[in-house]
Parts: sequence; C-alpha cells; structure tokens
Amino acid sequence: MLKDFFIALSQNQFLNSSAKKYGLKLGAQSVVAGTNIPEVMKSIKELNSHGISCTVDNLGEFVFKKEEATAAKENILKVIEAINENKVDAHISLKPTQLGLDIDFDFALSNVKEVVDKASRYDMFVNIDMEDSSHLETTLNLLDKLSAEYDNVGTVLQSYFRNTQEYLEKYRNLRIRLVKGAYKEPEEIAYLDKKDIDENYIKLTEWHLLNGKFTSIATHDHRIINHIKEFVKKNDISKDKFEFQMLYGFRRELQLQLASEGYNFCTYVPFGNDWYGYFMRRLAERPQNLKIVGKQVFNKKTNTMIGMAAGAFLLGRASKKKKRK
Repeated sequence: MLKDFFIALSQNQFLNSSAKKYGLKLGAQSVVAGTNIPEVMKSIKELNSHGISCTVDNLGEFVFKKEEATAAKENILKVIEAINENKVDAHISLKPTQLGLDIDFDFALSNVKEVVDKASRYDMFVNIDMEDSSHLETTLNLLDKLSAEYDNVGTVLQSYFRNTQEYLEKYRNLRIRLVKGAYKEPEEIAYLDKKDIDENYIKLTEWHLLNGKFTSIATHDHRIINHIKEFVKKNDISKDKFEFQMLYGFRRELQLQLASEGYNFCTYVPFGNDWYGYFMRRLAERPQNLKIVGKQVFNKKTNTMIGMAAGAFLLGRASKKKKRK
C-alpha cells in the first residue's frame, strides 16, 4: 500500500505544479542538485573532486505539448554544452516522454536524435531512461533506431519485469543501467514481491557482467553491492566493465566509500524545479529512502501537500472497494 501511495503522489499533477511553484523552498535541495545549469555544474564539480562521475537529468513531468518538449530539448542541449565547456566528468540521462514520446513518435525521435548527435560530437554518452510498461516498446523502438546510427547511446532495464532477461540479451552490446523499477505494474508482467525483484536484479546483473558491454549497477542496497563485489572478484571481472550508481543525496558516505575503494562510481544528478514526481517515485521504489532524507525534505508545507494527497488516495481506494461490492 505504501508503494501505491507514493506512485499516486507522483502522478498527481496538482501537487507536481504546487511543488514546482515552491521550488527548492520545500527542502528538495537534498535530493536535487540545483534548479539551473550553473548550480548543477557546481554540484558535479564537487562530486568529481571525490572521483565520482555523474549522469545529469533535466527533470520534467507531464509533457503533452510540442513547445514544452522542444524547450526541454533545448535545455538538455545547453547542459551538453556546459558539460563540455566546464570539462566535467558527466553524461546525459533523459526521459523520452519529456521530449515528446506521448505526443508523436517521430517528433520524439527527432528530438532525442538531436541530443544524441550533439553529445556524440563531444564523445559523451546518452542514457535513455525507462519509464512505465506503457512506454516500454516505444522507448526500445527509439533505442533501436538511435543505436543503429550512434554508438554513444544506451538504456535502462528494470528487474521487476518478468521478461527483462530477454531484453538484456538483445541489448548485450550496449551500455545498460540496471535498476529495480519504480512504477506500479500488474502482476502478469512484473514481480511484486521485493525478494523476487532483488533475486532477479542479482541474476540479471551477474549475467550482464559476464556477457555484456558495460553495466551500471544502480542500487542503494549494500547487501546487493557486497554480493556484486564478491562476484566480480570471484569471476575476475575488470572494474572497467562496470560502475556502481546511486542517486544524488542518497547514501553519500557509501558513495564516497565505493569511489575510494577504486570502483567506478556514478551519481545520478537531477536538477530543475520539476523534482516532485521524480522524488515520489524514489520513495515508491524503496520506502526506506524516506528515512534517509525525510527530515531534510519534508517540512511543514510538504507535509500539508502530502496530507491532502493521502486523503484523496484513501478516498479513491474506498470508492473502488464500494464499486466492487
């Protein structure tokens, strides 16, 4: 129920707009690396000073107008220029829906291609983030068209889907980020139990480490991290074949520790005012994250917003139960 609650919050456009209005006044600076490009560059430089690379996400939700998608694309192009000009160790992560996937496939492809093309001129990688199951096939169609022309593009695969192994094998020659998954999905296509998701995550990660091009192991779970450390040692897998990855603002001490141990480490760095949906999905993915940053993020205004959403969420569940009766 807790996961359903945070997913419902992430999809609430009223709360998303309210959070955007207040910006980082709500305390989101602990999980969002600034609202503009100069601020995010400063955050990246600080992480780089500890031997940590970054993947940068210009946050955006609910994009259904071409002008909004075009504006998002232009901002990402400016981020690429800033990364190059500042000579920082960073690359791009983007969501296809932010660039128009819910509007028109060819329009989105053109936007993403422009980003990938510009990044390729600077030998910069672009990671195509994965969203919910309704966007899975169209996102992979984008990836197929882009990877046929460019070699600086990869994607994310989610371990809660039952058929992820098949996609992992198909894209074994691409750089892949493995995550557990943060959207509400039906049991027919996704594992719902945490134990099953974790087991599949480890299985997929081990397979890709042995057979894939490069693996980004995106998890905050120290037990999984320790397991992978033993696995790569036992199988004599080079550290150049993988990296550990975590979100900005989460488990910073562990991030620094892994980097100091000589592992490639990459921090997922989101920036912008449109942080609300992103953060709620992080809580849905792993409710323990609430303990990590809760005191920093949830002040009085935030609690009021979430209280309103909680009431709407519970009323919605009650209404559904009545209808079933």
